[in-house]
Amino acid sequence: MAAALAGPATAPATSATAPALGTASSGVTDHPVPTTGCGRTPPVTPGTTVPQTLVSGGLTREYTVHLPANYQPHRPTSVVLSFHGHKRTSQWQEELSEFSGVNTIAVYPQGLIGTDGGSAWTGAPYSADADDVLFTSDLLTKLQSQLCVDAKRIYATGKSNGGGFVGVLACRLPGRIAAFAPVAGAYYPQGGECSPSKPAPILAFHGTADATIPYDGNPAKGLPAIPDWLEKWAERDGCFAHPVTYSPQEKVTVQKWLGCDERSSLQHYRIDGAGHVWPSTKPNNDSATPTVLDATPVIWRFFQGQRLR
Repeated sequence: MAAALAGPATAPATSATAPALGTASSGVTDHPVPTTGCGRTPPVTPGTTVPQTLVSGGLTREYTVHLPANYQPHRPTSVVLSFHGHKRTSQWQEELSEFSGVNTIAVYPQGLIGTDGGSAWTGAPYSADADDVLFTSDLLTKLQSQLCVDAKRIYATGKSNGGGFVGVLACRLPGRIAAFAPVAGAYYPQGGECSPSKPAPILAFHGTADATIPYDGNPAKGLPAIPDWLEKWAERDGCFAHPVTYSPQEKVTVQKWLGCDERSSLQHYRIDGAGHVWPSTKPNNDSATPTVLDATPVIWRFFQGQRLR
C-alpha cells in the first residue's frame, strides 16, 4: 500500500522565492476572511474525496478535499487541514490521519518536491524554494469561495515535517486558523523567528522513542527538545510557566498549561515508548505496531473546543 500511495508529487518549484518566515509574505492573510461559498453547488460530491488544484505564488499546487456525507451548502462547516510528512503524499495523509471519517471538510494539501527529491513543506532544510504559508492562505481563500466554511472553525494538523509546518502556521496564521495540532513535529530552525499576531491554541503529540525527531532534540540539526519548544509556546501564549501534569492511561502523560492569554490553550501528549508515528491503537501507514492511544479523536475533540477569537 505504501508504494502505491507515495507516488509522484507536484513538480518542484523553480521560479518562486521563499520569504523570510519571520516576516509577512505579500498576499498572506492572517485575519478572518468572510466565506462566500455558502449556497453554492460544491465542486466535490459529499461523501467523496476529490483532487483539486490552485495557482499560488505562480505555481500550480495540488490538494485533495473530502466533504462529509451530510454536508449542506447552507450550513457552515469546519475545515481541518492535514499536512503529510516528508516524502509522503496527500493520499497517504488521508489514510494516516483519517479526518475524512470526521464530520468536517477534510483537506489534504500536497507539498512540493524539495532539494532531496522528496515532497516537503516550508520550514525544513530540504523544502522547495516556495512559500507554503502563502499556499495555505490562498487555499483557505479558495475553499471559502467554493464551500460553506465556518471561518471561525478552521484547524491545522500534520505529521513530522507536516507537523513542523503546522508549527510555522501557528507562528504565521493564528489570526485565521483557530487551532493547531502537530504530531511528531520536526521543528527545524529554518522555520524562522516566531512572532504570532495573537495567541495560538496548540495540542502537540510526541513519542519518547522517536528516533527521527528525538524527544530530547538534535543539536546537530538544530532540532529543539520538545519541552523547550513547548516552554517557548507557553511564553508566547501568555500561559503559566508550569503545566498541570496527569496520566489518563498507562504510558501517556498529558501536560496542560493554564492561564493562557485570550482563552488560548497549550497541551502536550507525551507517549512513552512511541516512535516516529501518528499514534493509533491499530496498525496504520506509519507502523504495524499499535500505540496505546488514538491521536485523531483527541485532536478532533481539542479542535471542537476552539473557535477563532
